[in-house]
Amino acid sequence: MGSEPHSQVLVEETSSVRILTLNRPKHLNALSLNMITRLLQLFLAYEEDPSVKLVILKGQGRAFCAGGDVPAIVRDIRLGKWRRSADFMSLGYNLHYVMATYCKAQVSILNGIVMGGGVGVCVHGRFRIATENTVFAMPETSLGIFPDVGASYFLSRLPGFFGEYVGLTGARLDGAEMLACGLATHFVPSTRLTALEADLCRVGSSDPVTYASTILDAYTQHPHPKQKSACHRQIFNGNLCHQFLISINFSLCRLDVIDKCFSRRTVEEIISALEREATHKPDDWISATIGAFKKASPASLKISLRSVRFEDASQACNDGKDKLTVSVLFKFQIREGRLQGLGQCLIRENRMVAHMMKGDISKDFVEGCRAILIDKDRNPKWDPRRLEDMKDNMVDKYFKRVEEEDGWEDLKLPPRKHLPASAIAKL
Repeated sequence: MGSEPHSQVLVEETSSVRILTLNRPKHLNALSLNMITRLLQLFLAYEEDPSVKLVILKGQGRAFCAGGDVPAIVRDIRLGKWRRSADFMSLGYNLHYVMATYCKAQVSILNGIVMGGGVGVCVHGRFRIATENTVFAMPETSLGIFPDVGASYFLSRLPGFFGEYVGLTGARLDGAEMLACGLATHFVPSTRLTALEADLCRVGSSDPVTYASTILDAYTQHPHPKQKSACHRQIFNGNLCHQFLISINFSLCRLDVIDKCFSRRTVEEIISALEREATHKPDDWISATIGAFKKASPASLKISLRSVRFEDASQACNDGKDKLTVSVLFKFQIREGRLQGLGQCLIRENRMVAHMMKGDISKDFVEGCRAILIDKDRNPKWDPRRLEDMKDNMVDKYFKRVEEEDGWEDLKLPPRKHLPASAIAKL
């Protein structure tokens, strides 16, 4: 029965591999409390089981996972039980932390929709397999929340300012684009997934990570992003043939536009930069990007882009430093996530999401979910309604601890031991 906790996460065992299947296909495998609890329980148990060498995670149906169980979260908030919703989010962050610091290889097969909370249960793992069916997005700003699940860590580490673009606009990426920007580690056609799983299940005991990597490398392909993809310049920096480059000259500028506009200090400045680009060279993609900003929650946009120590980069410009130096300063000083390890990012995001659930600063999360996911009138009434009405002191409140009289505590991450080098690097 679909309502039973264990049936929402199916388990298949081989001698040394565990295959976990998210099993709520009618809900696009949206993560329920039962699913998160079960996944955390299984991952911790497998870590202590010497017979388990590899964990494969996939989804039933046309989605890997479309996010968290938002209707249940909103229902609790409307009943005045925001703490229960916040606790649900905290448990998810603990799962993400365990996955990111896992001592065994996790292979996530993203053969379908992967959005929001679904990104959290795959992106922190060692191997992430995209296919021609993959559709990735972080659409949180259109729902009145912010890209969480450690997004301030992994989006801030994408090339240039591509992470800001993805996180603020909710732009959708296909499998080829995920591979190009680094969100996916491999691309395997869906017709070869059954054979891939069979080969992965033959993993030996000597070096399972190297074995899995070798198998995945043998199956992976390197598809070119579509002609109008924003990822073309990254491919350009690799090994493309000259004739292919000639055919996509028009698209090569999109990453340049992203870096030029999304490196701005504030949301208002990003939009103004995009509007100037649209004036100089009208383009449907730029218009759509501006449109995404106009539809999103002003509060969500502001807290998602919080800036820190921008003055240092500005001073570098004034001091006449070279463009590379200024670029580095921008890259590592504008966004908080770029300066923090994953654990710090999750603790900060947990504070922010607690304020969202509580609704003490803005109630945009409930309103956005109502308009987009529940009533589906697609006409949210944001409050504040305009970017200029979302003041800096309001943004600051999201990054502070919830008032102590509520009995709220910061996220306590589970203790970890025997961390691999790849996990230590994230901390």
